[in-house]
Amino acid sequence: MLLIPAIDLKDGRCVRLRQGDMNDETVFSDDPVATAGRWVEAGAKRIHLVDLNGAVQGFPVNANIIGRIVEAYPDVEIQVGGGIRDLDVIQTYLDVGVDYVIIGTQAIRAPHFVDDACVEFQGRIIVGLDARDGRVATDGWSKLSRHTAVDMAKRFEDAGVEAIIFTDIGRDGMMRGVNVEATQALAQQVNIPIIASGGVTSLDDVRALCAVASDGITGAIVGRAIYEGTLDLAEAQRLADSLTAGAS
Repeated sequence: MLLIPAIDLKDGRCVRLRQGDMNDETVFSDDPVATAGRWVEAGAKRIHLVDLNGAVQGFPVNANIIGRIVEAYPDVEIQVGGGIRDLDVIQTYLDVGVDYVIIGTQAIRAPHFVDDACVEFQGRIIVGLDARDGRVATDGWSKLSRHTAVDMAKRFEDAGVEAIIFTDIGRDGMMRGVNVEATQALAQQVNIPIIASGGVTSLDDVRALCAVASDGITGAIVGRAIYEGTLDLAEAQRLADSLTAGAS
């Protein structure tokens, strides 16, 4: 079980939102590159970067900062989401050294885009499914679609995505604990890795996710908790390693 620290970029700064509300932010740092270094020093093997401005505007806004983070920490895997709407943007990110590109809103609007991306960039595409009450949200979580997370996960499994990031919007940034039941239920429906996101707050959440890791939950994105200190990233990763040692 890989714990993946999140760096959410808004207006060049590292922030955390509550339930995806762009108007409800907490600024944690004016130096996202240094923030990435903090998590690398804590043992992070992968970092989750989100261009929040890009997610709303539909094109990369904080790409320069993302490039600087990739350059500064070449030995750490980087996955990037937010504002990825065409193949050229994916190519640009991969060219600067990003390892995985996360398609969110555009995956729901135009699923064939994911098909094309998986063919063009095999093994590098992750789909982000952000759900509230089982329905997938788009456009920076501002709109609910008619699609369920399970239906879309199956659709993108067939397309050949590398993994699905599943976020329970209702838990994200609220420090209420992760929705293990919904995450496990999704993982049981597909045969590709599921990365949990939203609400990972304490070691108890890490234990709960590790207990069902064998269903296909291979990672968890951690955000507000590591910034506010309710979860120590290094300690949490050590716990996850011990609980899932030998698990396939």
